[in-house]
Amino acid sequence: MQRWFRFDWDVVGGIIAAVIAIVLHLLHVAEQGILLTIALVLLAFLLLRSLRSEHRTETLVETISGMGEAVRELKAGITPPEVILIGPDKLRRECERFVRDARGEMTWFNMCCLMFRRNEVFDLLIGAALSNPRVTSLQFLFHEGERDLWHNIVAPRIRGRSDSAKICEVRWFRESQAISFILAEVGDEPRVEALISFWGGPFMARTTEHQVPRYVLRIRGHSDLLPRLAELVRQYRLGSADEEKT
Repeated sequence: MQRWFRFDWDVVGGIIAAVIAIVLHLLHVAEQGILLTIALVLLAFLLLRSLRSEHRTETLVETISGMGEAVRELKAGITPPEVILIGPDKLRRECERFVRDARGEMTWFNMCCLMFRRNEVFDLLIGAALSNPRVTSLQFLFHEGERDLWHNIVAPRIRGRSDSAKICEVRWFRESQAISFILAEVGDEPRVEALISFWGGPFMARTTEHQVPRYVLRIRGHSDLLPRLAELVRQYRLGSADEEKT
């Protein structure tokens, strides 16, 4: 039954009327004037049908335009998240993406040097940053307690590389911090972003020797937290320089 309703009965009726008119003309049953009248009626019928179809088309276009405007307003009203939690299953992929998209100077703050003992971790982070042609320099600000690990584990891996000139002099500080992060400009339209982790608690997984990041927060470029991180880096750089002078 539904198939019958899908037929365009207006067109069917017009075709039937035209066929009847032709048959009557061939049989010389109807005068020429009557056939002309039928033809004019059919033309008027087709014109009305065309106007009605055009009206439906205009209405549809207006509806689609209204929906498009509503979607644009909805998108404009949605605020993208400032912070994204990265879990263990996505941690490696997001770290690779961050280092690959970085450019300019990268700042590494309060990292654990012991985790770079594994070639996999070193290549994923520091090695990939050194290989990235858009990264111009790597600045490390580490706790004083990491000094021996740096010289015994990290520095030898860097020393033999042709791109080791990107490494700036390591800055050391004595104040303990519960936060570690990588700060850099990322993307084709560069904006500063950061990968942050916290020592202890659920953010770290403890192995037999040390703690490794389990959850990381990616701080997006429009977050109000980024200026605070940049200020923290500036303070520790100045504090480190003052300690070296004394």
